[in-house]
Amino acid sequence: MQDTQSLPDDRGVAIDQVGICDLAYPVRVPHPTMGTSATVGRFTMSVDLPASQKGTHLSRFVEVLHEHESELSVASLPALVEHLRRRLHARTARVEVRFDYFLERAAPVTGKKGLMHYECTFAGEVSDATREIRFGVKVPVTTLCPCSKAISDYGAHNQRSYVTLLVRTTDPPVPLERLVDVVESSASSPVYPVLKRPDERHVTMHAYDNPAFAEDVVRNVAVKLREDKRIGWFRVHVENIESIHNHNAFSTIEWKRG
Repeated sequence: MQDTQSLPDDRGVAIDQVGICDLAYPVRVPHPTMGTSATVGRFTMSVDLPASQKGTHLSRFVEVLHEHESELSVASLPALVEHLRRRLHARTARVEVRFDYFLERAAPVTGKKGLMHYECTFAGEVSDATREIRFGVKVPVTTLCPCSKAISDYGAHNQRSYVTLLVRTTDPPVPLERLVDVVESSASSPVYPVLKRPDERHVTMHAYDNPAFAEDVVRNVAVKLREDKRIGWFRVHVENIESIHNHNAFSTIEWKRG
């Protein structure tokens, strides 16, 4: 049968990335208490396409992924990306996978336990000259407004905030749960899956005693990450889902070691 994708193209325009996106596929990822955790990954996979070639072969992307359907980790991702590059005869290949990750969290007073949900990302790019792996997590937290506390006779407005963290580390990489801990300890209060009345009282007062702007949270995270010698680069983004304003507030820091 004719291989239409491999036909020549005469327009002289190379394509930076071509591939597939939003592909759901089962994966297993390392977990601190369960060994590995079964979840569903949403994959984006791409390669560059030379100006001389009409199209890429999309079926090969899924074939490569299926051959690597066992445990997916920061350590195993480079092999998947390199396999994709060789299978498609490309100079550069990229793979990004987003997945749900759960950690058990205990309420601060009663100790009642439940599972907290975090959105995680693994992303890798491999070429003849580069091999870059980044990974990260999106963490919900509580922030209480320092300005509101300072100008009010009593009370202060607070809100749910989301901290999105992406890092590049040495081998072995920083565990995902360590990144979660860094974020949760940098806000006014963590968010918990189960809270009884004594826990709610504790969380409310703890947040009141630890007010933080988006700027405070992003700086707190940055300070802690810069102290970890395993981390060579990071980007941290904080977004406050404002409770009394008709807008959200955000703050971002990107940093590279020396």
